[in-house]
Amino acid sequence: MKQLPLQSPSFAYAERGFGQWLDILGYAPTTVYNMPHAVRELLHWMEAQGKTQLHQLASVNISDYYDHLRERENITRGGGLSNAYLNKHQQAIKLFADYLRQTGKLILPVMEWENEVIDTSQIDVLTIEEVKMLFKATEILPDTRKHQRDREFYEALQYRDRAMLSVYYGCGIRRNEGVQLDRGDINFNRGILHVRKGKNYKERFVPITQQSLQHLQIYLYDGRPLLLGGSKSQALFISAKAKRMDGQTMLWRLKQLIDLTDNAKLQQKKVGLHTLRHSIATHLLGKGMNLEKIKEFLGHTSLESTQIYTHLNLEQHG
Repeated sequence: MKQLPLQSPSFAYAERGFGQWLDILGYAPTTVYNMPHAVRELLHWMEAQGKTQLHQLASVNISDYYDHLRERENITRGGGLSNAYLNKHQQAIKLFADYLRQTGKLILPVMEWENEVIDTSQIDVLTIEEVKMLFKATEILPDTRKHQRDREFYEALQYRDRAMLSVYYGCGIRRNEGVQLDRGDINFNRGILHVRKGKNYKERFVPITQQSLQHLQIYLYDGRPLLLGGSKSQALFISAKAKRMDGQTMLWRLKQLIDLTDNAKLQQKKVGLHTLRHSIATHLLGKGMNLEKIKEFLGHTSLESTQIYTHLNLEQHG
């Protein structure tokens, strides 16, 4: 991990060299950024065992480390999706062993590991009908006689909530990606959303459907100015206090929409903003989109991360 200290010059040199090797071989920037950090965690663990030289790294140490990592992940994250984290570490260690062999620094046997099985039963996915219920819930106005705000204000919130669903579900973005969006990140002429601050600093362009563009346009021209008041914020999603919405506020609004659906089955699901991302990916797969295109759509670094939706799709339609 990035913040873990390494005392051994030998280990620090190997970590830097590994990153440079990945870069020279043309690996994706996110791989060049992430894999050495995973290896740093292994080397930091080695130091804690009293081993500070590269030649002391053996397959038995790596196996012991991986067992330690697996135990830690199951305790701290409760299993389930943490297996995806373990698979990333497997990939990093295998690549690091390749680097050591090919540069003549150390000969390690090939790690014969099986990928950890990701427990998709831990992931709730909405059906298409449930997504429609959420959009329908944005049309429900509160009784303005019981509130200090006028009808126009609550209509502006409705426009914003529809736009929020259009971006999180329709574009499959991550929670923080939505928080960081500015109004200029939507290109109406080309029908794309520019995600400038994606995971690991990776930006991407995501297509927007005509229906979603319409929701965004209505919000930007009829809802957002009213919520802003006199504020000059560039944020796409504006709170009732005229500030950029944070992830917690967006989640709270999503929970309110779920309550408004008055659907018991939907209300029993564990739904967060990331659920909308899981849901659109599963729905796209069910409609026949291939995994490679879904990988690009979601901004995944590797196809392994995307393959989870194959299991989710089978569970929904099996």
